Order: sequence, then C-alpha cells, then structure tokens
Amino acid sequence: MQTQNINKIVLAYSGGLDTSAIIPWLKENYGCEVVAFVANVGQDPADLEGVEKKALQSGATECHVVDLREEFIREYVYPVLQTGALYEGTYLLGTSMARPIIAKAQVEVALKVGADALCHGATGKGNDQVRFESTYAALAPQLKVVAPWREWDLRSREALLDYLKQRDIPTTASLEKIYSRDENAWHISTEGGVLESPANAANQDCWVWTVDPIDAPDQPEEVTITVEKGKVVAVNGERLSPFQALEKLNILGAKHGVGRIDIVENRLVGMKSRGCYETPGGTIMVNALRAVEQLVLDRDSFKWREQLGLEMSYVVYDGRWFTPIRKALQASAESLAEGLNGEVVVRLYKGHATAIKKKSENSLYSEEFATFGEDEVYDHSHAEGFIRLYSLSSRIRALKQQ
Repeated sequence: MQTQNINKIVLAYSGGLDTSAIIPWLKENYGCEVVAFVANVGQDPADLEGVEKKALQSGATECHVVDLREEFIREYVYPVLQTGALYEGTYLLGTSMARPIIAKAQVEVALKVGADALCHGATGKGNDQVRFESTYAALAPQLKVVAPWREWDLRSREALLDYLKQRDIPTTASLEKIYSRDENAWHISTEGGVLESPANAANQDCWVWTVDPIDAPDQPEEVTITVEKGKVVAVNGERLSPFQALEKLNILGAKHGVGRIDIVENRLVGMKSRGCYETPGGTIMVNALRAVEQLVLDRDSFKWREQLGLEMSYVVYDGRWFTPIRKALQASAESLAEGLNGEVVVRLYKGHATAIKKKSENSLYSEEFATFGEDEVYDHSHAEGFIRLYSLSSRIRALKQQ
C-alpha cells in the first residue's frame, strides 16, 4: 500500500455501503483528507437525498454534487446511438457510457480542490475499475489512484457493516440487500442473487423500472419520434432536450414492458457475468433511429455504419472513451448521420417497440422502382448484363475446372 505523498483524495461517492466505508478507511490507512464527489447522472432522486450530510458523517471534509444529466445524454449517449453500438448484440451500454463522464467530472473536482489522488469503489472483478482508471490516465495522469477493493481485507457486506458500526458511522444499508444495481437516466442493471446461476430464471425482484410484459396494457400505444441528423429531437411533436426526450420515453416504455434483456456477457477482465438490464426509453430511440437509417442509408453506407457500431461497442465497453479511436468512430458516424432526418411512429405493446410508420425527406426508397405492380422506370432486361458481370469470376472459375 502506497500511502506516501497523498494529502487530499477525491472519492467517487454514491452514498452506498461500499463508498461509505471507503471514506473512513482512506483516512485511517492513508492519513489524508477525503473529498466526496457525487455524480447526478439521472439515478433515483432518493439516492441523492441527504447524500452530502451522509458523506460528511462518514468523515469527508467536503461533498461536491454535480448535475451531469443533460451532458450525459447529449455528449455521451447520443453519439453512441449514432454509431448503432450494441455490445455483444444486445447490451445498450448503460453503465459503460456513464463511467467516463463520471470520472471526467471527478477529475475536474480533484483539480479544483487541489487533490493529489483519486479513488473509486469499483471491485477488482469488474469492468468499472478499467473505465475509471483509463479516464484518470487520459485526463490527469499526474494524480495517484487508490482502489480500496484491490487493497483492503473487507470482503463481504457483513464485514463492511461491522466496520461502519465499530466507528459509529450511520448507514441505511442492511444485510437484506440481495442485488447489485447500477442506475442512471439511460438504464438500470441488476446483478447477483438468483441471477448468479444462469440456470435460474429472473424473478420479479430482478426488474425495477419496467412492467412485466405479460401485465402490460392490452391496448398498444403509438409514439411519434422526430429525428434530425441521427438524434431524437422531439416526441409526439414536442421538441425536447436529449434528457427530457429520454425521460418521457422511459415512462412510456416502462409502462409497456419495453427494454428488458437478460444476458450473460463477457467482461473485459475475462470472466462472464449475468445481468438483467432495463432500457425502456433507449430501446424506443434505437428502434426509431434504425428505422430512419433503413430509408436513408445506401447499402454500403449501412454496412459501414454496422461496422462502426461493432467497433464502438468494444471501445465504450472497454473504457476507451478518451482515445483517438473513439473520436474517429464518432466523426465517421456523425458524417453518415448528416442526412438522417425523419419521423417514425413506434408501436409499444407487450415488451415490443416496433417501428410501424417511417418517412424521411432524404429517403432513397422509391415506390416507383420497388413496386410489384407495373412500372415505367425499371427495365428488367438490364438485370441480365448485371448478373453476368457480377458472377463473372464464378463463371471463369467453373470453366477452368472443366
């Protein structure tokens, strides 16, 4: 444990059990002043209620609460949506996209208060330690990093509760908490408990935001999404900021059980993990954006966008936000999105968000060309020459073999 030359440390603080224990642990083991930093990225307001008082009671000298909600959706979520990134085909990267903005704001607080170290509460098993520390390295390599879960001998919830009890530090945590959850404006994730065995079905307790699709309304609901340059700008004709649009769609999607996934994913550190993710508003946005793409992007452009999305999913998941590759991928996606303007009607019903109507001023779809009826614009005889040239290499190969 390197304790020398650390006088002030800024901790990414949530008010939960782990970070509540980290504050006194840092003071005891590093003999330093601890400044708590809290990021508001759209989690349950109840989690932020009294968080400053709680941090000070745990031993912090200051607590900085920073509202990042609009910036999070505008500058992190929307650019990723433009690329179409889905990690391993299904995960909408809710936790992954939030970590770089949280770590960036933490660095900014550290520089403001003159700290010489940064601290996070991520465990040594997960992806978040990589995401936090990669951001620290990119933005403030001169600051030291402390990761208590890689150093201390507190290995259980019981041990953490006993640690706080011995020091008369109040906490609302208890042994009854079964699941590990991460929540922000984009999604909520649930891990642990019955989910630790993939052979177990998720129970009702594993879902927090969304209605069970079985219990969702029997009548579908339609929502109109307006898209400009690959970004959602209005819902049902009302122009909204990115965060406001997401808030509205979260309510609508959750009501109809939209946005649930139950997956086993490959963590960056090598192990597999199982989790239930709920992204109701995000799922509606994604389906609307893909519907506009279907109209506007030509075949090669769409293929390139898919490749961008695949690469971006790994860049974001792996915590490489503040890197040249992320900027390059984003720039390419923004270029493709220049003409992605349109309006999509999405039907919400029993867990599904289906684009049923779509239109765009830049649509390449031509009813005249695509019709199965009689037309005056397409000469079927032209296809013969195209096919002969397209299959020429196959023809030559076959002739050689004969």
